[in-house]
Amino acid sequence: MATDVTVMGAGVFGLACAYACAARGARVRVVEWSHPAAGASGTPVGALAPHVPEGWNDKKGFQFESLLMSDAFWAEVEAASGRPTGYARLGRFQPIADEPARARAEARAEAAATLWRGAARWEVVPADRAGTLAPVSPTGLLIRDTLSARIAPRAACAALAGAVEALGGEVSCGAEGPVEGKVIWATGYPGLAQLSAELGRQVGSGVKGQAAILAHAALDAPQVHGHGLLIVPHHDGTVAVGSTTEREFDDPYSTDARLDDVIARARALCPALEGAEVMERWAGVRPRARSIAPMLGPWPGRSGHYVANGGFKIGIGLAPKVGAVMADLVLEDREEGIPAGFRVEAHL
Repeated sequence: MATDVTVMGAGVFGLACAYACAARGARVRVVEWSHPAAGASGTPVGALAPHVPEGWNDKKGFQFESLLMSDAFWAEVEAASGRPTGYARLGRFQPIADEPARARAEARAEAAATLWRGAARWEVVPADRAGTLAPVSPTGLLIRDTLSARIAPRAACAALAGAVEALGGEVSCGAEGPVEGKVIWATGYPGLAQLSAELGRQVGSGVKGQAAILAHAALDAPQVHGHGLLIVPHHDGTVAVGSTTEREFDDPYSTDARLDDVIARARALCPALEGAEVMERWAGVRPRARSIAPMLGPWPGRSGHYVANGGFKIGIGLAPKVGAVMADLVLEDREEGIPAGFRVEAHL
């Protein structure tokens, strides 16, 4: 039986696109050189967190809608695959450093009340309400938002792959082809390099990140964001911390003293992590499109080929909406759901 849609890449963007197309009845094949979440989607962190509720734009609106879709989306993936994703909307705490920061937080609370349309809250709360993974806060105050969620990225990708197969699709690992039907290229930072070479200009690059998994059970605690760190408790009794941002690197998969610094700063921010065993050190390269926004749409000059790339640090939170709009485009030739700033031509 002929394939309607071939998806190149089994990261979260590729699998979300494959799942959305398969759910609409398309015959789908995912081609992956290694295994699901082999690239940047293999990060252990899994923070699904919104941008600040101010300076509203298409990117923030798209992300907001995707985060609101996440409860139903990941529940459906778990039901279809019979596999856990580690998803839970438990919120997030951020320490407030000083009085100007408190004033900004209060102003953002007012903006969230309007922009988030009552679907979630952004508020200032006493730090003693933070529970077992409470971050240190110089003011004794924290920002709490109820929109943020956590997910286990590797488990989520495995569940997405299982859901695609449950819908009659194929996930071919260690494969290169055949490539049939319409083609979605969701190949991470190597795909950005390929696209740049073909178009004759730099449309994106890879940014290395390092993260770690610590043995600490805080199963239902909100995640913590502060001092450039993400600290995310997971359903399996671990806490993930990350990550670095490295534009220049020699080895994409090596870890070094920069990760040691991340771990030390995480323990200083959340003293409950002091002494927690480091179970895993991870490094990978995230695809960053030139404008930072994701890159979604037709591949210029290649009829029937499409790009879904550039998730960078927020890709897994965007995945439900990315899958939906790419299915609209590929199966129905509708692209109105893709913001102008996300379209491939906007990155040229």
